[in-house]
Amino acid sequence: MTDAGPERAEAPKRVALFATCFNDTMWPGTPRATVQVLERLGVTVEFPWKQTCCGQMFTNTGYADEAIPLVRGFVDTFEPYAAVVAPSASCVGSVREQYAALARRSGDPGLQRAVEQTTPRVYELSEYLVDVLGVTDVGASFAHRVTYHPTCHSLRMLRVGDKPLQLLRAVEGIEVIELPGADECCGFGGTFAMKNAAVSVAMGSDKARHIRDTGAEVVVASDNSCLAHIGGLLDRGRSGVRWMHLAEVLASTREQPA
Repeated sequence: MTDAGPERAEAPKRVALFATCFNDTMWPGTPRATVQVLERLGVTVEFPWKQTCCGQMFTNTGYADEAIPLVRGFVDTFEPYAAVVAPSASCVGSVREQYAALARRSGDPGLQRAVEQTTPRVYELSEYLVDVLGVTDVGASFAHRVTYHPTCHSLRMLRVGDKPLQLLRAVEGIEVIELPGADECCGFGGTFAMKNAAVSVAMGSDKARHIRDTGAEVVVASDNSCLAHIGGLLDRGRSGVRWMHLAEVLASTREQPA
């Protein structure tokens, strides 16, 4: 673990887990892995049962008014917590970058205040570990060759930088291989993949080729939606490359191999 330093404010050790709806529905192992990592570091994790979709799928497709009730639900659920942690750069990006505009659109000053108070306390997992806890070594062990894909929301919206790579490089036994064209979009983009399927597949195929060229056994990212797109192309190409969320790698130990 890195030294938090004398000037670092005391980190919240009671956090709420924002699992996100698509992880809860399709990849529940990722929220569970997030809890494992946080509890290993002495953080108390609570799961507020009222949580639901953040509303990004409405906002991104032009249904802003339909997203506003979900903004209300989010702040009602998470406002009491000093920190909210989610294993999804995409959903955290939606909360931190889109909620303010949606709250203004609602015309409700109370909702605007609640959003202003709540959203700065919402963190993507690597942000909370590195920036808030001051940790890079989470006690993980994963003896595999890995390459990391920085998803668009983590790279461009949250600007997490190399925080995920700092965490991966501190994992015991791992070999992290640089991904060529890492900052290029994989082509998923939510409904973009359905509305522009041919372009999406072409972009994803480029990404899959770069991943294969690294010789990595596993591709890692902080958004399962992008990983599913990339992973589908890798599987159809019989590449033999696995895909895993960052949280699942960080949760791995010698006693609990991935």
